Amino acid sequence: MNKKPIFLLALIFSFISCKQTKNIKRNNTKVTQKKNISIDSSLVRKHLYTLSSDEMEGRKPGTEGMEKTTVYIENEYKKIGLKTFGDLKSYRQNFTHKGIKMSNIIGVLEGKTKKNEFVIVSAHHDHLGVKKSGDGDRIFNGANDDASGVVGVLTLAEYFAKSDTNERSILFVCFTAEEMGLIGSTYFGKGIDPTKFVAGINLELIGKEPKTGPKTAWLTGFDRSNFGKIIQKNLEGTDYKLFPDPYLKFNLFFRSDNASLARLGVPSHTFSTTPIDIDPDYHKVSDEAETLNVGVLTETVKAVAKGTESIINGKDTPTRVVIKE
Repeated sequence: MNKKPIFLLALIFSFISCKQTKNIKRNNTKVTQKKNISIDSSLVRKHLYTLSSDEMEGRKPGTEGMEKTTVYIENEYKKIGLKTFGDLKSYRQNFTHKGIKMSNIIGVLEGKTKKNEFVIVSAHHDHLGVKKSGDGDRIFNGANDDASGVVGVLTLAEYFAKSDTNERSILFVCFTAEEMGLIGSTYFGKGIDPTKFVAGINLELIGKEPKTGPKTAWLTGFDRSNFGKIIQKNLEGTDYKLFPDPYLKFNLFFRSDNASLARLGVPSHTFSTTPIDIDPDYHKVSDEAETLNVGVLTETVKAVAKGTESIINGKDTPTRVVIKE
């Protein structure tokens, strides 16, 4: 019996099977990649507990703890593959304020067809440092204020980098010295052309459930542009809702870093979830990671990703902000 034809048939069959297996693997890879484009609660937890740990010493500008925080954020930007901004040689935008050396930390995800139009995703990475005297815990860990916001910046940077659908360029910025009077964001605003900035997405105190209920957040300056209405429209069909700021008497629109850009006309607003009028941990040493709800934080960041998608993809452009202090 001639065995050559049988051998050839077996070889052909083996080749076809191999090819099919490779195709299946390719298809599986695609499916896996799709599943990985999400906001992972374990990553949220990791960032939160690292940024608000005692090792960071309350993240006061000019301290060793702040330097450790900066290095951590820089390393995350590098892992994600963000570029540096403008003429900067690194992710740090260095400056000095009242004799203290400070840095905003800026990473860029370049847009595809509208790379000269910028959306900024921001939070402040500074806090109050350490009490000079006293018994017991003296570290202001600032878990909710504003490690929670920085967690949002880092996870959104990874999410949008993996999604690879941003037509506009996204600046991921961790501002310094917000607690000293919006120092970092004010410095940043002086060096940009605000007409190129389409929207500002600022994250502040997003780790606790608000009075408006589960899977909700509120937005400062809601009536000053149509930014909030765009977010609400994009969240239709989900179980997450966005509400206007319920604390108008506190003038919160001008108390976070969004204000520095808003004063330049940029539709820049702050997302928050915390019931600040009854929050027992605000600016206290008790603002620890354990007091936050990682589920709330994760769901809020997911909602911000979904809600801002049409702005980042270039489909929607918010109206310029109206300033009337």
